[in-house]
Amino acid sequence: MSRPKTFDAVVIAAITVFSFSYNHAASAAEAVVLLGTGGAGGVYLPAGRAICRLVNGAYAKQGLSCSAQPSKGSIANLKALRTKSLHLAIAQSDWQFHAYEGSAKFKKDGPFKDLRALFSLHAEPFTVVARADSGIKTFDDLQGKRVNVSNPGSGARGTMIEVMKVLGWRARTFSKVMQLDAAAQAKALCDGKIDVMVYTVGHPSKTISDATARCAARLIPVSGPGINALVKSRPYYAPVTIPAGLYKNNTHRVRTFGVGATVVGSTALSEAAAYKIVKAVFANLKKFKTLHPALKALNAQSMTKDGLSAPRHPGAVKYFKEAGLN
Repeated sequence: MSRPKTFDAVVIAAITVFSFSYNHAASAAEAVVLLGTGGAGGVYLPAGRAICRLVNGAYAKQGLSCSAQPSKGSIANLKALRTKSLHLAIAQSDWQFHAYEGSAKFKKDGPFKDLRALFSLHAEPFTVVARADSGIKTFDDLQGKRVNVSNPGSGARGTMIEVMKVLGWRARTFSKVMQLDAAAQAKALCDGKIDVMVYTVGHPSKTISDATARCAARLIPVSGPGINALVKSRPYYAPVTIPAGLYKNNTHRVRTFGVGATVVGSTALSEAAAYKIVKAVFANLKKFKTLHPALKALNAQSMTKDGLSAPRHPGAVKYFKEAGLN
């Protein structure tokens, strides 16, 4: 016995509605990119918001939207990329290297060979800021002091641990170790709860501006045989000088070393999405450079290669070729 035509029509209509709803939801989900950044007081969060501002500004043409998510920092971002909790992330170039190779903090996880680089951002000097009354004049003077090594999950903390290993320092090297995030460390410094904060960050930094303005904190040079050996032995480190006059009461250039901030994704990010993200930034680079002081010195050619140890994403490569930047 055959079904009534009205029954078949209802079933077909239901299937059509379900199929449309499912496909619409799937495409909508793919059209929203979650970008992991950093904490308040650093540069990653405003830099990430600047990237998303340009991506969202091109939504009418590209159909892609972007949401910058606060996070604990580079290491946490890279782990979230691996679990597909994020589509895109900002990370220090050294931790991009370690994630891809499965070394240092990522040894237990193994190599993240699906990691892909899109472009680089600003330089990030390893920065040491001390209270004026701490007696700290050199990096070696940190021994026996109360030190903030940054919060777990941050690239700054990971870099400090790498430095400590090379110098043979342990937690007991300091009289006190704290693990405050970027937003809390300047207040702790000026309130006398710590003597020094260690921060890998782009300059100028709001956190450091707050500390130098409120309690005349000083930037301390990071140098010596151990530091020189560290920089020479790591392809992702380079000598850096923080310019004079960026912060109140700091009128001299400060020698240190540094890494670079990079924007990364994975093979899970489609070529089309990566292309649209890169295009939104590079086609509006002049505007992008005005969205935060740390972005002011960016150079398009350098951004295509500096600090990128993971393979470049095909979507990024496609845009670079079209723009004559490859």
